[in-house]
Amino acid sequence: MSRILAVDDSKPMLAMLSSCLKKGGHEVIQAVDGVQALAQLKEHQPDMVITDLNMPNMDGLEFIEAARKDPAGNAVPILLLTTETAQALKDRAREVRATGWLTKPFDPDQILGLVDQLS
Repeated sequence: MSRILAVDDSKPMLAMLSSCLKKGGHEVIQAVDGVQALAQLKEHQPDMVITDLNMPNMDGLEFIEAARKDPAGNAVPILLLTTETAQALKDRAREVRATGWLTKPFDPDQILGLVDQLS
C-alpha cells in the first residue's frame, strides 16, 4: 500500500481520483491547490503525488518546482493529471522534473498501474 497525495481544485475530480486510489488499496491524502499540497507533502511524506495542472494559488507546475527544491519532495514521483495537451506545457513539466503526464478523463486501471510501477 502506498500513501498518495492527490491534488485537484475540482471536488468531483478529487473525489473520483481518491476513490480510484482507495479501491486500489492505497492511502490517500488530499489537497485543493499547490500551496496546500506543499504543506501536505512535508507533513505526510507521501510515496507519490498526482496533481492537477490548473489550480488557484499555486498551479501544478509551480507546485512541482517548489516540491523538487524541498527534501520532502525531491525524489517523490509526481504525476500531472490534466486536460491540457500543449507541448510547451509538457516541456515545462519535464524542466521541473515531473515524473509523468496523464490526461483527463483518466483511466482507473492506467492510474493504478502507474502507481504500482512507481511506488
